[in-house]
Amino acid sequence: MTTSLDFLPDRWHAGEVISDVAVLVYDGLSPFELGLLVEAFGTDRADEGLPVFDFAVCAPEPGLVATTGGFSIHVEHDLSRATEADLVCVPAMKTDDPVPPEVLDTLRVAHARGARILSVCSGAFVLGEAGLLDGIECTTHWRYTDALSARFPEAKVVPEVLYVDAGQVVTSAGTAAGLDACLHLWRQEFGAAAAGKVARRMVVPPQRDGGQAQFIKDPVPDCDAETLGGLLVWITEHLDEDLSVEALARRSLMSARTFARRFREETGTTPHSWVTRQRVIRAEQLLETTARSVDRIADDVGFSNAATLRHHFTRVRAVSPQQYRRMFCSVESADVEAEQAG
Repeated sequence: MTTSLDFLPDRWHAGEVISDVAVLVYDGLSPFELGLLVEAFGTDRADEGLPVFDFAVCAPEPGLVATTGGFSIHVEHDLSRATEADLVCVPAMKTDDPVPPEVLDTLRVAHARGARILSVCSGAFVLGEAGLLDGIECTTHWRYTDALSARFPEAKVVPEVLYVDAGQVVTSAGTAAGLDACLHLWRQEFGAAAAGKVARRMVVPPQRDGGQAQFIKDPVPDCDAETLGGLLVWITEHLDEDLSVEALARRSLMSARTFARRFREETGTTPHSWVTRQRVIRAEQLLETTARSVDRIADDVGFSNAATLRHHFTRVRAVSPQQYRRMFCSVESADVEAEQAG
């Protein structure tokens, strides 16, 4: 049974919000990111009292478009379909492939006439090629943020967030973060109630905590420094000990000042920052794989107390240790609760 649309904002009834959505694609398309845009804007939810969009996938030429999944999809519309769209979307594309000039022109024209522009994951590179990221904050998958900054130096890349709403242009981080950006647009255009209905239908939270920093897996620390390599390995094996500059300098048979200078020269950061990062990485591993309490983990990795661990963990991972554990812990929740209670 179709429900009432009365809960939607007056702007919807006046036709002043997004109702026409076009997705621009070409060879090298990532099928998952296209799929999430279809799920967010191309699915008929009228039976739940939600708006139905005029949704279309567009390509430079109608016909088959190759995907990165080893198959092709048939696209019915050319780019002229995007000329009146309220929202123009670009899913993830290969970052090193040339962008068809007509796709760039379509984006520029859409932007000039005031349409909202949304990119998912590496689709941000297409927006960058069109000049739409110059001078604004934006993001992409954490693997590509450095490359995005290097290729488009005028863009203000924010690497640690799930999405950035810069007003007319919205960019999202990798893969599932595209859903966060889409739900943000639903919430912005139609209100929290509508966004909540869409999220429940997709079985995802209406708004996730934290940012993509929580999903960045730090590699094994680089311990190949010219003269400090052995010390760096030792630090990772003794994180619960005194690792102050003075203590590490004594172990290296240097003055504290000389040690601090040498450390920065060989690692590019300070001893305190490097040690803190290794402690957070170890805490992350313990949160994922053990039932130890946050207090005990703080002690195991060398933080003075749980509050200090929470401070540094949240700063690096953008979520608290408890939130991180809820998302990634492989230990039964009952075991975690029993350990914490004990």
